Order: sequence, then structure tokens, then C-alpha cells
Amino acid sequence: MRGDEDVQADVWSYIPLEQRVPADHPLRPLRAMVDVVLTELSTEFSRLYSRVGRPSIPPEHLLRALLLQVLYSVRSERLLMEQLDYNLLFRWFVGLKADADIWDATVFTKNRQRLLEGNIARAFFERVVAQARERGLLSDEHFTVDGTLIEAWASLKSFKSKDVPPVPPDDPGNPTVNFHGERRSNATHASTTDPDARLFRKGDAHEAKLYYQGHVLMENRHGLAVDGSLTPATGFAEREQALAMATGLPAGATLGADKSYDTRDFVDGLRGLAVTPHVAQNTTKRSSAIDGRTTRHAGYLVSQCERKRIEEIFGWLKMIGLLRKTRHRGVGRVGWMIVFGLAVYNLVRMRNLAAQPA
Repeated sequence: MRGDEDVQADVWSYIPLEQRVPADHPLRPLRAMVDVVLTELSTEFSRLYSRVGRPSIPPEHLLRALLLQVLYSVRSERLLMEQLDYNLLFRWFVGLKADADIWDATVFTKNRQRLLEGNIARAFFERVVAQARERGLLSDEHFTVDGTLIEAWASLKSFKSKDVPPVPPDDPGNPTVNFHGERRSNATHASTTDPDARLFRKGDAHEAKLYYQGHVLMENRHGLAVDGSLTPATGFAEREQALAMATGLPAGATLGADKSYDTRDFVDGLRGLAVTPHVAQNTTKRSSAIDGRTTRHAGYLVSQCERKRIEEIFGWLKMIGLLRKTRHRGVGRVGWMIVFGLAVYNLVRMRNLAAQPA
């Protein structure tokens, strides 16, 4: 028998959000891990807020909402607020009631600024790493480092000479710019949209764009990120940041890297830190900084296989974590997002590892 359409919408719902979310939903283990981290961060949250005045958006709600934005690749805060308005799953994860009012996108963005200034992303990331260490998921002997280019939210039209005074554009929305024949470099030019971005190109066969450079330190046991940072894109930033992150490694650890790290200064710097450099040999050079003292060991070949897993982190950050082309400007904001994105990646990875059969 055909059922008749009931056009009258129900006014009340007596089913709580907790019952609407399936018991085996993949967000449930993530919510449990995130709640532990947020409880540990409660003291740091209190330092960021005044004791008087009107209550703002709870920082726990802000971080859970930002985590959903990264997980579901929601490209803007306005769309995120729209999802929170009608998506009951999102409301449950953030901690909102089914009929709670949703924040204005501008209010949400301004409240998020407090977390940016408080460096909460780093604290959040460190506690996620601590959870992984408590579960025995981290290696304390073998690591990998690498960098990736992140396209800045700025057009090449904004890359102008530092010495020439600005000229009113003929069309503010899409000005006519002719830079053909002009020699441009980071020493003489800068982006008026994002001054921290740098003109860079991946290789001779690629065009130059405005980029940042993200850096990740990965442990080799389960491919979890244990450190991360962001710098303006330069030819030396990868090796400089790799050495900076290697200072926290235990003595005797190994550090794998690709052939762009095969320089005498970098290899000697690692050995000065009592870290064994498992760097890929650059065969295009006449001589490599890595010799038979390192390559003769079986562990060197293992590191060369495991180091490729760091590309999975970069792929996830760019395809899922909205970092193929950043939506923010400045080293501080973009760096905050890459560290927070690494924390979300680790949470997803930890959930997947826990679901695997023993």
C-alpha cells in the first residue's frame, strides 16, 4: 500500500543528539580523544580570557568546529556555520544543542583570533603527540624529515617593487599588470597582499609562484607527525628547519631525508647532534656527503623505504586539510593552521590504528 505524504512538519523531537549518532560512527573515537586534550588545555584557555565581561564562544567549541572544518574540507567559516546550522552530526561533535543558535561567521572568526594569538595549535598538537606516546605508537629511534610548498593566498599581480610608490589601479577588482621583461626577485619585490610569501619555483620546468614552506618531522613506526613548522619559502629553509627539529631527537636516533638534504653542512650538523643521517645520496653530484659508513648498514635501506611515508602526510594536508593553497595570510596564521592540521592528521591516524585487529 502506498503511503501518503505528510506535509506537516513535526515541531518537537524527543530523540537526543547522542542517540542520533551511530555507536560505530568514525567521529566517536575522535571526539573521545579530543575531549581528553581539551580537558588538559582548560588551564591554558583560562589564561586567554578575562574574568569579567560577556561570555564568548567556548574555546572547546571553537577547536572542535575547526577540527570539523579540516576533516570535512569546509572551505570557509561561513560554510562551516551553515553546516552547523542544519547538520546534527556537526552539532553533536561540537557540543551544541539541537536548537542552539549558531554564531555569525564574523563573530566566529574574531573569537578564533584569540586562539591564534595564544599559540593553542602548538599546545593541542603536543598533547595529541603525548597521547600517541602513551599508547606506544611512537618510535624513539627512527625519524624522517621533509618539506613541502604551500601556495600563498596572493596573486603574482600583487608582487611589486618595494621602491616604486603604489599607483592607483585602473580596475580595483582586476588591475592590469604588465611585468614582462621586468626582473623580479624577493630582494627587490614583495607581495602587497601577503608580504610574508616568497617567490619560489619547484624546479626549472615549473613556473614561479608565491609560496610558503611547510616542514614535518615524522616517526617511522606508524607514520605520525611529531613536529611541524612553517617558514617563508627559501632555498635553505628545509635544511635549517630540519636541523632545528632534530635538536629534540634522542642521541643515536636516525633521521631519513631525500637527496635535497645531501649537503656537507646538514650531514655534519646532524652528526654534531649525535643523530645518524640516513639521507638519500644525490647521485647527480660528484661526491655525496653520505658514504659507506652509513649506507653499509641494513637500517639505512629501511629508512629509505620508510621516509616515503611522509608524503602521505603532505598529501592529506593538501587534499583534505585545505593546505594545497592556504586561505590565510602571514607566517603566524598559516603556521597555526599547518600545526593544527598535523594534530588532526595524527588523530585520524591514531583512530585507524586502534581499529586494526591486534
